[in-house]
Amino acid sequence: MPQTHRPLAAALWMSGAIIGFSSMAVAGREIGHDLDTFEIMLYRSAIGLLIVLSVSGFVGTLGQISTRHFGLHALRNLAHFAGQNLWLFALSLIPLAQLFALEFSYPIMVALAAPLFLGERMTPMRALAIGLGFAGILIVARPFGGTGLSLGILTALLSALGFAGTAIFTKRLTRVASITCILFWLAVIQLFLGLACAGYDGVIRLPGLANLPWVIVIGIAGLGAHYCLTTALSLAPASIVTPIDFLRLPLIGVVGMLLYGENLDLWVFVGGAIIFSANWLNILTESRQRKVAATAALQPDPTS
Repeated sequence: MPQTHRPLAAALWMSGAIIGFSSMAVAGREIGHDLDTFEIMLYRSAIGLLIVLSVSGFVGTLGQISTRHFGLHALRNLAHFAGQNLWLFALSLIPLAQLFALEFSYPIMVALAAPLFLGERMTPMRALAIGLGFAGILIVARPFGGTGLSLGILTALLSALGFAGTAIFTKRLTRVASITCILFWLAVIQLFLGLACAGYDGVIRLPGLANLPWVIVIGIAGLGAHYCLTTALSLAPASIVTPIDFLRLPLIGVVGMLLYGENLDLWVFVGGAIIFSANWLNILTESRQRKVAATAALQPDPTS
């Protein structure tokens, strides 16, 4: 639990995160026909690096940047680079609401992998949450329906897997590195990955004047959304922040309908709601366990 508890302020910060993630999706859809995903990531990382250096220089945290634990930084950003590229690719293949619903499955994947990579215990409630989340994924993806498991759905699920890996390595990094250091290597490593992948064919396209504003939106919105989300989590528990974050799904559904003529699929929202419920159940259970552990730690030792 954070030491401050300001749910109204957290809700305001979360509105910024929702706008940022939704803006990034629209911008990615708008320029996806002119720039490939590697080029988009290249320019996003360049803009992000400028922002990180400017802000950290202004607040005096540049000295926190170091090469310690570089292996963890590299693994985190390989996972994020893969997940983000797959997410951008899926943008052009499936409706926005379906993509966002499947993206919400990554905490379920984290819960499944945490016992292996973070040494956390697989509790019955966590297993129940994983089962519920998997059911929600099946409802959203409908792999046994008429169209089967399409490339867009498979790509979206793989992107969620990449984001799950990002979350696991980030959790380990936050124990040993500052936020400034994490964000710096996020921008630098993915800048070089984007440059290498975008230039594999010897051609790196520059964004035209019509696309330049969308590229800037992606760079600012992506970094800003994560900053807003992190700030919200510092002001209120995840059990309060997560339900607000789920508002992204109906919002992006309306955006997809208005801008791109996408249908509002009831089953996408049903499955998304089940995935959200599984995430919230997991968060509430872990919050309760932390409270019990903290209370037990404050009790006097009867043997002393």
